[in-house]
Amino acid sequence: MKKKLFFLLAITLVAATSCQKRFDELETDPNRPVTVPASLALNGIEVSINQRPWGIEHRWNQYACCNYNYYGNQEYNWTGATLYYLTLKNVIKMEEEAVRGGANALNPYAALGKFFRAYLFYEMTMRVGDLPMKEALKGTETLTPVYDTQKDIFIQINKWLEEANTDLTQLISNADNSLLGDFYYNNDLRKWQKAVNTFRLRVLVALSKKEADTDLAIKTSFNNILANKTKYPIFNDMADNLQFVYINPFNKYPVNPDNYGFDATRYNMSSTHLGLLTALKDPRTFAVAEPAGSKLKAGLLPTDHNAYVGASPAEDLADMSSKAGQDNGAGFVPGIYSFYGRKRYYNTYTAESGILVGYSEMCFNIAEAINRGWISGDAEDWYKKGMQASINFYGIKEGVNDFYYLKAGGKVTESADYINYKVTYLFNDYYNQPTVKYAGNTAAGLEQILKQKYLAFFMHSGYEAYYNYRRTAIPSFAKGGAGTGNSGLIPKRFQYPGTERTTNGQNLNQALQRQFSGNDDINADMWVIK
Repeated sequence: MKKKLFFLLAITLVAATSCQKRFDELETDPNRPVTVPASLALNGIEVSINQRPWGIEHRWNQYACCNYNYYGNQEYNWTGATLYYLTLKNVIKMEEEAVRGGANALNPYAALGKFFRAYLFYEMTMRVGDLPMKEALKGTETLTPVYDTQKDIFIQINKWLEEANTDLTQLISNADNSLLGDFYYNNDLRKWQKAVNTFRLRVLVALSKKEADTDLAIKTSFNNILANKTKYPIFNDMADNLQFVYINPFNKYPVNPDNYGFDATRYNMSSTHLGLLTALKDPRTFAVAEPAGSKLKAGLLPTDHNAYVGASPAEDLADMSSKAGQDNGAGFVPGIYSFYGRKRYYNTYTAESGILVGYSEMCFNIAEAINRGWISGDAEDWYKKGMQASINFYGIKEGVNDFYYLKAGGKVTESADYINYKVTYLFNDYYNQPTVKYAGNTAAGLEQILKQKYLAFFMHSGYEAYYNYRRTAIPSFAKGGAGTGNSGLIPKRFQYPGTERTTNGQNLNQALQRQFSGNDDINADMWVIK
């Protein structure tokens, strides 16, 4: 009897073990990988950091306007910010997979990981203020991370960028060519090193209101970079840009022939951007916009800057819609506002690259630093370089240039439906206008630099144009009308995501009390702009 009981017990244990084994096997999803090559993780991160042109952020940058409420509006009724902690988790995974795959602790993925941390935390803190950083991204080890101050976040951003530059220097010296999966620079670490240091100049300029803070050492850091370009290489020209290249059919430019029939006349240019171009008699006017139909009907020529009119982002949406111009079924009714330059943007699937960090911006950042007295140098020279680079980006050359606008009822893909006109551009003629020629290292000169930087940011670099406006109030943004929302105010920040209130409420409340007297107020000044 005992032998029989022992035998049954053994069978039961084997069965239980077998069932547990079978359960563990079934619990594993064979279609969900638990490891990936570091190169594949890098590819996904690079996709995630791209900020597409013609999105809502560029309406908040006051570059363009939506005139049809079905597709959106310009209102600044901001709620919870989009943050990038999931992408940062992928950065950590990329670093781990590189080491798991046999790489040394110092490897290209680890160096770029520091850049991505700096880039993403910069973007996040500029949206909301204080954030979990040191205790974040630790999984179950820390479920309720405390919030670091915005100052500490910026100190760490600069530290990451310094370390990334040092690591890349050593990797380049070692001729390390193990980076794979990079579609921005085709695995070229030298170009990445330039991007790291050029981005750092952006970070330092963003801290301009804190130039006296010895912990940040803004002037010293800026000087170190510009005085030693061997140690800290920066961009040489537009070919160095960190940019997202659109390739048909894999990544189509967001505005293209496929969506022309849906929304081409539902959007128009903003007066903040287009008005600045026309006031400066800037040749970029003709590349980015089309003459307003009503102005052509009144006899103005497409070569006349007065033929280009943007709508105020603060305008009531119903009024803007009625003025924009549309096909009423019996033919096209010319409106008083300019549409996008349809030859450049809607006629192709690959209109232009989207710049994340660019040479033109870098030139203006250096000019601003000289203007502010941070470094010595020729601000006018950098100012001119920035303008020339931005103008050349649009294919505008010295001499006669061809531009186009689409005739009423024309097909965006048919070359014969575009009306050609010619404009002569000479940089010296443009530059020698009193409104453009550098006014020296004065407040007026700084205003010129900031306006030209704003023009260069058109449809590039995500929220950076807004961040610069928030920091300097230049150029003047339209506000106060029904189209602005938020009681007519341009907000200073986004709110924290709603999930923070439910999952990390105590630490969030402490951070809010420290920063904004307990209120998650979109109109409150965060530390970086005080």
